Amino acid sequence: PAVVNVSTKTKKRRSHPEPGTPDKAPDPFRDFYERFFGERDNRPRRGMGSGFLIDKDGLVLTNYHVIEGADEIKVLFQDEKEYAARLIGSDSKTDVALIRIESDNKQKELFPFLSLGDSDKLKVGEWVVAIGNPFGLSHTVTVGVVSAKGRNIGAGPYDDFIQTDASINPGNSGGPLINIKGEVV
Repeated sequence: PAVVNVSTKTKKRRSHPEPGTPDKAPDPFRDFYERFFGERDNRPRRGMGSGFLIDKDGLVLTNYHVIEGADEIKVLFQDEKEYAARLIGSDSKTDVALIRIESDNKQKELFPFLSLGDSDKLKVGEWVVAIGNPFGLSHTVTVGVVSAKGRNIGAGPYDDFIQTDASINPGNSGGPLINIKGEVV
């Protein structure tokens, strides 16, 4: 129950360069579409991922790319309760974001949460569980083993990934990888 669906709404901004700019070659399909149907970049974009609560007061850890540029953030629990959330802090280099659930209740609501473990103590061959909301499906669970640690995949200055064969699909981003003690690693 501490794993949540994180959905976002972003007022779409012009994201592609003007034709002829040196940053990127013009997109002929976009140019064709815009010539016949007009500029459509003012439509809101929606995003979706996962997250998990790290304390009883509503702090949710997710990936930065899940909430990047969001104007609205919603958190949906497995029991269908939905809350607005606001960004507390983020770091694009580590792809981590912290959001807080904003509850309207006059009584302080206490949320289920997961404990953080020590990924340095994780061993190759150890079982892990990935929980998330892939493809918009609610709360799926996959199981696998740690295949390797310290993987460098060229993702940036903090490459040190845990490799697992637990299935991680689009929408799982931000969801926890849990060790056999029930701790997020």
